[in-house]
Amino acid sequence: MNPDIEAIEQVVRDAEDLQSDVAGFTGLLTDEVALVNFTGIRLRGRDQVREVMAKALRTPLKDVLTRNELLDITFLRPDVALVDLIKHVHDGRTGALTFVLVKDDGPWRIALAQTTPVVTA
Repeated sequence: MNPDIEAIEQVVRDAEDLQSDVAGFTGLLTDEVALVNFTGIRLRGRDQVREVMAKALRTPLKDVLTRNELLDITFLRPDVALVDLIKHVHDGRTGALTFVLVKDDGPWRIALAQTTPVVTA
């Protein structure tokens, strides 16, 4: 198997496993990450994500657990990958989750994470 695909799949697993671990999760991000969460809140930069995530984990949001289902990986360049996922929230909600991962002289890191709620009729 392609080592880059394996590494990206591991980032996806780690993002799920570390969803309640501020240091671990933010370690997966680029310094200038852009993150838009399920409710449309936009965050910019690892420091802001760290701050907002730490605050959220001191509220009932700490109990909101999700599972990421990997659908597809598309390499836009050898060092940039578009990752399509479905986010399954423990309360039954579903989101279309998109990661843009980059590889800059090291591991793959999340440069963009965007979740859009999926509405079913």
